[in-house]
Amino acid sequence: MKNQVQLITYVDRFGGGRLVDLERLLAGPLAGLFATVHLLPFFHRIDGADAGFDPIDHDRVDERLGSWADVARLAGRIDVMADVIVNHISADSPQFHDFSQHGRESAFNGLFLTLDTVFPQGAHERELTAIYRPRPGLPFTPATLANGEKRILWTTFTSQQLDIDVRHRQGRAYLEGILRTFSAHGIRAIRLDAVGYAIKRAGTSCFMLPETFEFIDELAALAHSLGMEVLVEVHSHYLRQIDIAARVDWVYDFALPPLVLHALYQGTARYLKHWLEIRPRNALTVLDTHDGIGVIDVGPEGGAAGRPGLLPAEQIDRLVETIHARSGGQSRLATGAAASNLDLYQVNCTFYDALGRDDRLYLLARAVQLFFPGIPQIYYVGLLGGHNDLQQLECTGVGRDINRHRYSEAELLAELERPVVRDLCALIRLRNTHPAFQGALRIGRSADSVLALRWQAGSAHVELIADLAAGSWCVRHGEDGAEQTVVLECQWPQASLAEKRVDWGD
Repeated sequence: MKNQVQLITYVDRFGGGRLVDLERLLAGPLAGLFATVHLLPFFHRIDGADAGFDPIDHDRVDERLGSWADVARLAGRIDVMADVIVNHISADSPQFHDFSQHGRESAFNGLFLTLDTVFPQGAHERELTAIYRPRPGLPFTPATLANGEKRILWTTFTSQQLDIDVRHRQGRAYLEGILRTFSAHGIRAIRLDAVGYAIKRAGTSCFMLPETFEFIDELAALAHSLGMEVLVEVHSHYLRQIDIAARVDWVYDFALPPLVLHALYQGTARYLKHWLEIRPRNALTVLDTHDGIGVIDVGPEGGAAGRPGLLPAEQIDRLVETIHARSGGQSRLATGAAASNLDLYQVNCTFYDALGRDDRLYLLARAVQLFFPGIPQIYYVGLLGGHNDLQQLECTGVGRDINRHRYSEAELLAELERPVVRDLCALIRLRNTHPAFQGALRIGRSADSVLALRWQAGSAHVELIADLAAGSWCVRHGEDGAEQTVVLECQWPQASLAEKRVDWGD
C-alpha cells in the first residue's frame, strides 16, 4: 500500500449512497486526500444484524450500492481495500438455509461450526468459561433446524452471525472463493476481520492460538499469490499486536487512540513516547473506526493479574470517565450495558466529541496520527469532525451507531467547509506530498509535557512540536535551509513553543 493517507468509509453513509457517488467525491472535492479507500462491508446485505459484518452473500455487491463493475472501476482510480469476514456468515445465507433443510446431509454440513465440532466428547464448565469473549455470555446458540435436528451453533458475536469451520474443506473453499472474487475485481488489499476468533481448540481460550497464526499465514499466502496485501484486525494486549506484526503485512495501531486521548487529557506524552519506541512500524494508524475507542489495547492482559498494559489500570479508569465527561455524558449512553450489541472493551463516541469538540486539540490529535510511523487511515466521521449521532443511537439502540452517522451529499459538502475540516485536509495533503515522510523519524528528547517528532529525507524535513500541557503546537517544514510554519485557519497562541527545549540528537 502507498505511504499516503487512506479513507475508511461505508459506501451508503458518506454522501450519495452508491459506489459511483463515492467515486465522484474522491475525484472531486476529496481529490488529493486519499491514496486508498477501505470500503466497509458492501456485500449483500449491508443492513443485517451488524451493518454488513454478517454477510448473506460475501461474493455479491448489495445492489443498492452498485455492482462489481462499479468496484472494479473505482479500483482503477484508487487502491481499494475490502473486508474478508473470516469468522462467520449470516444465518440468512443460502448456505445455512440448505444446512437447515438437510442437516448432516447438506453439502454445507461442514461449513458451520457447532459445539460438538470442537468438543466431540462434551465440554466441562472450566473449558467453557476459559473461552475468550468479546461480549457477555457463552458463544453458543441452540437451534432447531428446519429438518427437526437440534444443534448448538458456535456464535462468537450474535445469534445471526454463525461461525464457520475454517479448517474444514467447505470453510477453506468459501474463503478462497471470496479472495478470488476480490482479486478479479481489482481489490489491492484485504482486512481479515475477526480472524483472532477463527480457530477454536478444546481446552484453550479459542482466541489467537498458535494455529491461528498458521491459518493467517496460509490465508495471507493465498492473498499474496492473487496480488493482495493483508491487514490483520485484532484487539488485544499490545505485546500480542507486536507478535502479530512480525508475521503479516499490516496491523492496526489500536493503542494510539486511547494513548492520544490520555496524553491530551493529562498533558503528558510519557506513555505515548514509550509506545512510539516499541510499537511495530508496519501499522495503520487510526484515531477512530467503525467500532468504538479501544481500551483493551492499552490495558493489562487478562485483567489486573496479567501482564501490565501501556497504561496503569487507574489511568484507564480515569481515561474512560474523562471521555464520558468531555462528551457531556453522551458516550455513556452508547457504551457497555447501556446499549445492545455491546463490546466489553470499547467506548462508543466520536473522537471529536471525546475531545469536547475542541478544534485545537482535535487537530493536534490528527497531527500526532499523521506523524506517527505507518500509514494513516482516517474514518469518514473523523474526516468531517463528526458529532455523536444521538438520534441514530436512539433509533437503533446499537451503541456503535453513535459514531456511524449517515451524511447526505449536501451535508458532507457543507461539513468540508468548516475551518477545522479544511485544516485537517491541509494536514492530510502535507502528509501525502512532503518528501520527508518517505525518510526517517527522529523523536526529540524533551520534557514529558512536550512531544517532538521530525521526519527527514535528505535536506527535506517536517516536524511537529506540541506542548501537551498548554495545548499549543505547530508544524514546521523546510528544505535546503528554508523553513516555514504551516498556517491553519484555527489559530491559537503558540508563543510557549519558542521556549521549549528539544534535543534532536544532531
